[in-house]
Amino acid sequence: MSVAIRRLFCCMLPAVLALLAQPAAAALKVLACEPEWAALVQELGGDKVSVSSATTALQDPHHIEARPSLIARTRNADLVVCTGSELEVGWLPLLLRQSGNERVQPGAPGYLEASQFVSRLDIPKVLDRALGDIHPAGNPHIQLDPHNIVKVAQVLADRMGQLDPANAAGYRARTADFLARWGAAIKRWETQAAPLKGLTMVVYHKNMAYMNAWLGLREVGSLEPKPGVPPTTAHLADLVARMQAAPARVIVYVAYNSPQAAEFLSERTKIPAVMLPFTVGGSDKAKDLFGLFDDSLARLLAVVK
Repeated sequence: MSVAIRRLFCCMLPAVLALLAQPAAAALKVLACEPEWAALVQELGGDKVSVSSATTALQDPHHIEARPSLIARTRNADLVVCTGSELEVGWLPLLLRQSGNERVQPGAPGYLEASQFVSRLDIPKVLDRALGDIHPAGNPHIQLDPHNIVKVAQVLADRMGQLDPANAAGYRARTADFLARWGAAIKRWETQAAPLKGLTMVVYHKNMAYMNAWLGLREVGSLEPKPGVPPTTAHLADLVARMQAAPARVIVYVAYNSPQAAEFLSERTKIPAVMLPFTVGGSDKAKDLFGLFDDSLARLLAVVK
């Protein structure tokens, strides 16, 4: 190597090392309150986002602890995506308050409530806590109608682009690809689910309203005597008598419910009990949003075959 080349190399080396030491473009940091929204953010954002979920499929999103680790994740977030309609009212306000992060407070661009962008069901006409754990703004469990996912995806992609304009075009492209695949999947699911129309079910909690409306299912009983009130012996005995007289086709509970009440009713009435994943991660096959619906329909269709 000539002296001139060695000198050139020595001059360039510090600049090259400085360039290599620079961090990669920071990903948009997103905290989702529920796994379905974390999965949707990942679909739309790919490697341009760093996303985590505050809850898992095995946790009731009504009731979790606002742990210090969640406060820290909220403090560092650029965007918080939650269901809203008071689903997280018991813990999210504390996270937001303790985080001190002005970017993700309600009303700021970094805060998004998915339920605000869909037509909500079960809006109560009477607000009375004696009726149980009711939601004044309507049923918040919107994720089991795939048409709601479309509406939220469109808003979410726009918000991500607003917060991260350098990657806005990429978010739009990924969203268009997702919605094309999602639309094809909806057509397939609706064809597959035709035999489920009119299916009568006993639910654990009133969290199946959007799937029921989408597929034409009928809720005829609940394991909870009132929304949010755990099953009681007296209520289960009443359900047994009702189901023996006019049986439902299936008893449905979700991944975070204890199966005991459903199994009790199933044993005494011979009505099959089926666990639905309810959100991403709720079963081995519900690894993403597509798997959530594939597995949910497969489990229900097994009852009617």
